[in-house]
Amino acid sequence: MFRRLLMAIVMVAWAAAAQADDGHVKLLWLGQSAFRLTTAAGKTIVIDPWLVTNPKTPPRYKDLDALGKVDLLLVSHGHYDHIADAIPLALKHQAKMYAPGDLNQTLVTLGMIPAELAPRFNKGGTITPFAGVRITATHAEHSSTLVWMNPLTGKDETRPGGEPIGFLIELENGFRIYHMGDTGLFGDMRFIAEYYKPDLVLIPIGGNFTMDPKDAAYAISQFLHPKYAVPMHYGTNPLNKGTPEEFIGALGEAPTKVLTMVPGVEIEF
Repeated sequence: MFRRLLMAIVMVAWAAAAQADDGHVKLLWLGQSAFRLTTAAGKTIVIDPWLVTNPKTPPRYKDLDALGKVDLLLVSHGHYDHIADAIPLALKHQAKMYAPGDLNQTLVTLGMIPAELAPRFNKGGTITPFAGVRITATHAEHSSTLVWMNPLTGKDETRPGGEPIGFLIELENGFRIYHMGDTGLFGDMRFIAEYYKPDLVLIPIGGNFTMDPKDAAYAISQFLHPKYAVPMHYGTNPLNKGTPEEFIGALGEAPTKVLTMVPGVEIEF
């Protein structure tokens, strides 16, 4: 009886591991620039998590527990719509949060997160958080500040947020994802394409704070040339008014396949 029970436990554990390590890369968009990425080996990376107050995040995922176990967090810069839920998730899961080095320095100095959960790196730096996974911080043409409420005064203060970054994520199976963060056009996107060769680009299209659909289409068709592009950072406020339809129209005959994701629906590669 004990042997049968032990075998059943082993089989359940094996099935769970096989399901997690099925060789597929899974991507869940949660609105704005927030994604949950599941690597080919089943590690979970959450990028730019603004969930609880994000109007595009499905109600289910406004409960942070719905994300499941989080192994790593990536934050591209200090603006609220990218960092809002990052620290709660880091503390909940005791997961390291990689962000611009000077932003993490500010967060640690203010006592918002312990230093061991906020390691510092910067543009050009590469980390290997899991076997076979490499993440490099890239340039982004934007800004970065942190708005912090001073508990002594009850008033908001603006603190240094370092310089914004994007992320080039190379996964165990060789699939490369470029999360651009918030950015305008810059010529070295061509270098990023030549050097890192991303398969999938997560690209802001909303305008006003980032590229608009026309600029984003130029970045894809003239500089980056990926197999796939996912538009992001649009539709959350009246200033982010670019649409995927405008982006696709501006791309014209470019061979890149545009994947217009629905918040809360996961796709696989």
